[in-house]
Amino acid sequence: MGVDPRTALVERFFRGTGSTYDLVVNVATFGIDRRWKRRLVSLIPSGAERILDLACGTGISTLAIARRFPHSRVVGVDLREEYLAIARDKVRRLGLSNVELVLSRAEDYRAAQPFDCISSSYLAKYADLPLLVRNSREMLKDGGLLLMHDFTLPPKPGLVAIWRLYFRALQLVGGALLPAWREIYHGLPQLIEETRWLRDLQEALAENRFSGFSVEHLTAYGSAIVVARK
Repeated sequence: MGVDPRTALVERFFRGTGSTYDLVVNVATFGIDRRWKRRLVSLIPSGAERILDLACGTGISTLAIARRFPHSRVVGVDLREEYLAIARDKVRRLGLSNVELVLSRAEDYRAAQPFDCISSSYLAKYADLPLLVRNSREMLKDGGLLLMHDFTLPPKPGLVAIWRLYFRALQLVGGALLPAWREIYHGLPQLIEETRWLRDLQEALAENRFSGFSVEHLTAYGSAIVVARK
């Protein structure tokens, strides 16, 4: 069997970027990424005892969840060992005992015990959404919440022009300063323009009988959070 093209794309984009990921994402988004992740974490129900963070990367969201819910069990899943090694080091340095980190593709992960909430950031555009949503439903408790956050293409021409100018600047400046990021600076905007993850996710949620799902657009339609309940 060949390599899944989605997995191959992630490998091509992110190879060699782990050590600079946190800094680059914060600087390149002018700190907006942190606000987006804080909003995502704020939507997790206060009584959640088991929380799954898919595509956890270097653990930015995972650690924020673990610190907000110190008495809950938090599981972070990512398919890149390079990123998980950084996340493990953060967990060790912070002395957190409620975090488990797992090497796995998000769509392939299974858990013996159900979760109160499953969250992800920047996963949807790469994922096999019908499979991911179906498996997420199986892992959620009745009434459990699914939260998915990712980039979106702004709907208005003026915002699109600014959006494209922003990525052009990243390609010229960021690519020159950080060669390991050139692939993603050039490939990510094309992926965001081509993917229809919001539509596909809502279709998958409806097919899998999730209820009350809603979309919250963030920062000039630069990203969105989808919330759905099992």
